[in-house]
Amino acid sequence: MWKKILDHVPEWSVWISIVCLTGIPLLIMGFFHQIKLADARLSERKQRMESTFVDKEEGNYNSSTILPNDEGLKYTDHYETNMNLFKQAAMEMDDINERTLYLSNLDCYAVLYFVDGLTDKDEMDHNVLKPLLEWANKPLDTKLAPEQLVHLLDQQLLLVSEIEFVQEVIPSLRKVLFGSVILMLDGIQGVLVLGTPKGKSRSLEEPISESVLRGPRIGFTEVLSDNTSMLRRQGESNELAMVSCKVGSRVEKELMIVYFRDIANSELVEEVKRRVHAIDIDEVLESGYIEQLIEDNFLSPFPQIQNTERPDRVMGALLEGRVAVLLDGSPYALLMPVTYAMMLQSPEDYYERWIPSSFIRFLRFIATLISLFAPALYISFISFHPGLIPTNLVISIIGTRQGVPFSTLIEALIMEGSIEILREAGLRLPKPIGPAMGIVGGLIIGQAAVDAGIVSPILVIVVAVTAISSFATPMYSAGIAMRLLRFPIMFTAAMFGLYGVIMAFLFLVVHMFKLKSFGVPYIDMAASPSIKEWRDYLIRAPFQFMRGRPRILQTKDKKRKS
Repeated sequence: MWKKILDHVPEWSVWISIVCLTGIPLLIMGFFHQIKLADARLSERKQRMESTFVDKEEGNYNSSTILPNDEGLKYTDHYETNMNLFKQAAMEMDDINERTLYLSNLDCYAVLYFVDGLTDKDEMDHNVLKPLLEWANKPLDTKLAPEQLVHLLDQQLLLVSEIEFVQEVIPSLRKVLFGSVILMLDGIQGVLVLGTPKGKSRSLEEPISESVLRGPRIGFTEVLSDNTSMLRRQGESNELAMVSCKVGSRVEKELMIVYFRDIANSELVEEVKRRVHAIDIDEVLESGYIEQLIEDNFLSPFPQIQNTERPDRVMGALLEGRVAVLLDGSPYALLMPVTYAMMLQSPEDYYERWIPSSFIRFLRFIATLISLFAPALYISFISFHPGLIPTNLVISIIGTRQGVPFSTLIEALIMEGSIEILREAGLRLPKPIGPAMGIVGGLIIGQAAVDAGIVSPILVIVVAVTAISSFATPMYSAGIAMRLLRFPIMFTAAMFGLYGVIMAFLFLVVHMFKLKSFGVPYIDMAASPSIKEWRDYLIRAPFQFMRGRPRILQTKDKKRKS
């Protein structure tokens, strides 16, 4: 009797598969849950965001500045004391130059402080020094009070468009370090900050990461004023708002929040401002810092904020009711909220006619699925389900695999790893060498691996199709996420076959449906069951049918075409 019972007990491999099938997802979910709990307990960022929200409710929230300075050191009306205060604040800053003047009509000294290389010296010579010295040689009829002298310099003498009177030492020093000139006079309790910055920037070029065949050939630069002017040049509108902020506790940078006042949802705009105000970091070197600090779920492999170099893409998103963030020193603008469908859309879809645009967009979705699941399906069919493959094709595959010493998983990992290394190496090499090295390296390595019997020819075809399909994704950050997820799906296919691929697909779908970007579902089909909202999803419907803005954004103006 016991023998019959033991004959019906599954083999140990079946028990291992059951334990892995149930235990591994639970371990992964528990691991991420513990990370979230630890982050909620230890992260000061969440506490700052909550305190900022409380201050806003109590009326103590100021949206014009970020991280206000507590330095209250002010200038006096004594010339030498002011010089000492500024020199103490600018200690060990030898790049700050000093130019001393004697104003004979006032019988006093003046000094100019500026940074060589950041200040336009020609403008300073012609618009500051020349009129000031010419005026100093003319006698005065009456003695000027300090307020009258400041008014005279501001309104009549200095030929500078931006003039500001500052009484604090530290803010004036920061202005100098950003390219302005300060004029310090004896008897005045403060300094005049003269806006004469000079910055070397590259010329306007076509975006490298988002090239199109039809559309504007211009991209953002590292100068914030140039980027904002590009958006203004898209068309005249008095509703395009640009709110300036400062980010960085140690090294400040200017940040611009852009939106249409009559379109964007007010709650969305306030949420973006709240998250930006909660940023506390020494310096924001690039807009990628902001993207990672204000996104909803930092544990997700999918980007929840879109970055772009194209002004036309930014303007299109703003007209849909989204919000853009521009950072000084970065050529990438951030768009929020986003959906996954936006990652597979290109501005060129709207410049061409709707039939070819819809076909190309649908091909992108198919290419994304191929790049994600093709190696895993190959592993599952060859290792677990060869009966699902036509007989002639199975015989051909078995014949090509004769002599291969590795399992399908190992040979797939070898080829995929080689392709990823070649791709990364091609990006880091100089431009004339990189593309050639990637193509030649792939051909040589693939042919050599087949000749050596390390991998089968059919796998080389699968990996090549996968690599080509991954290039069809317009957004580089979205393509990286798919390349990353390809490897765990390959492991699940090697462990459980086609069931593992289906399990990974369901796990991925559940995660994407739960993911949100500033309160908007990442998969907008979850919030838009109406077929009307799918007119700009898998396909791009004619403009005659696209009359409304996306419902999930809850915009103030629902219609974009009457």
